[in-house]
Amino acid sequence: MTPNAAAPSSGPSGPSRRSFLASTAVATAAVAGGMPLLAACGGSDSGEREGTTSGKAADKLLPAFVASTVANPDLPSKNGSAAGYTGKVDLAALKASVPEKLGTGAPFKIMSPFWGSPPKAGCAYYTALDAAAGTKVTWQNQDGNTYGQKLGAVLASSSIPDMVVVPSWELVGKIANAVTAKFMDLGPYLAGDKVKKYPNLAAIPSDAWRMGIFGGALRGIPMPTAPASFIVPYYRRDIFDKKGWSVPKSADEFLSWAKEATSAKAKVWACGDMSWVSGSIFGACPDWNIDDDGKLRYGKERPEYLEALEWTRKLFDAGVVHPDDKARTGDASQRFTAGQILVFEGDMTPWYTQTVEQAEAHPDFQIEGMDIFGADGGNPTLWASSPATIWSLIRKGASKTTIENALAAANFAAAPYGTKERMLVDYGVEGTHYTVKDGVPVKNDQGNTEVINTWNMLAAPAPYFAHPDVPEVARKQVEWQQRMGAFMKKTSIYGMNIVEPARYAHLESQFEQLEIDYVRGNRKLSDVQAAISTWKSSGGDKLRDWYKQLIDKNGSAH
Repeated sequence: MTPNAAAPSSGPSGPSRRSFLASTAVATAAVAGGMPLLAACGGSDSGEREGTTSGKAADKLLPAFVASTVANPDLPSKNGSAAGYTGKVDLAALKASVPEKLGTGAPFKIMSPFWGSPPKAGCAYYTALDAAAGTKVTWQNQDGNTYGQKLGAVLASSSIPDMVVVPSWELVGKIANAVTAKFMDLGPYLAGDKVKKYPNLAAIPSDAWRMGIFGGALRGIPMPTAPASFIVPYYRRDIFDKKGWSVPKSADEFLSWAKEATSAKAKVWACGDMSWVSGSIFGACPDWNIDDDGKLRYGKERPEYLEALEWTRKLFDAGVVHPDDKARTGDASQRFTAGQILVFEGDMTPWYTQTVEQAEAHPDFQIEGMDIFGADGGNPTLWASSPATIWSLIRKGASKTTIENALAAANFAAAPYGTKERMLVDYGVEGTHYTVKDGVPVKNDQGNTEVINTWNMLAAPAPYFAHPDVPEVARKQVEWQQRMGAFMKKTSIYGMNIVEPARYAHLESQFEQLEIDYVRGNRKLSDVQAAISTWKSSGGDKLRDWYKQLIDKNGSAH
């Protein structure tokens, strides 16, 4: 079975959402950004929507954790990694994690982001899932690239779908407050032992549930993320081996290798835009953190922020970055498979997808994850990813029947690996969406058209990797996360779902385009430094005071 669907990249031009330093806090997907996640400190209907709920106050709101025992992983989670399954699964002996249908068949509507062409209403996949879960879902799939616009409009209206999927990177401006105002408290259905009615939801890690607290109440059903989900610098191992190149182990080594590897005449460049991974290389903290000297600082105030920017600019200045990456056009992953660039950055997804896509046409093709190195050649300092960055929420005012059916759907979607439910969510119906070859399920054209990015957006089990067709990739993914996770730290606000006061919402807006322009040589370092000074004087210092009070009240996460 494939792992849970990851969110797609931010678009054809590569890194663009939020600051590139958010890379160390990216979720399962490269699109997730560095804006603080949102929650509130007041009661469920108190109207207080700033702050956070953490510590003992949050613990009282959480569902009881009951780990799944359906299938033990071959590679257990370690150092914040996902778990890994590398053995063959007996498809004929899959267990049921939902032995009785929890849904009643009552209709309800779900709005969710979707990248690509969504399945058609009434398709065989939707019909099969509804029949198995006892649900009757009408999907309102919206273009993921413009989802924020649609989400904002819907939440401002009086007509909100019964269930709405909300990614963290869309939680800005009025959408943040709308989450608390428009979606219900699920505590009466899921808090404590109540969740045991939904065993797959009970098996979701508590840290992920904690991120679902909005407005002092448990509102979001999470898609959990491995803390060691970092952006991966992928490299063409087949070409490295052919050329006899050693994998770089410092910032200077990378630049030196990149100059040697680049040949514009041969239309080969060393890399794409490395803006996301540069923050990890230089140990740049993406968020608020109490540093070793006891002072609270934001990521952009630290020297590592500028050091990462300056190194990224060196790559552009040296001409080792593909011209299309500089112009922010096309698809870097396609340039990578074509051999036009030898290194590109992405989430964990390309490791599997490119291996499979290139297997027949280019059997020598090898994609490998380069270990993130410290800038000076030592160990890196990496910052843990958020435990969850995508949630499904149920609108306030929904009937009890609708709520129970929505929770039944989420419970089905969160089925663990090694179950009939996970198989159906990930592959659809045998003979219709896939066939079995040598004990391995293989999707056909209909499966590739219908079995994508819908049900798996409602909820997910504890993070895992499993690729029956190429189990070695799952092993590599998990072991890479385990190696990198050994160098992982948590910020002082790790695991807290935080709502910043709306008056500070403008502070970040100036940085994204400025960073893009600076690394491409179109702005000066002094422009970035001036922007940091402006950030401080126009609200950053006051926001620091606000965070000090928040941490004093709730305690530090480390």
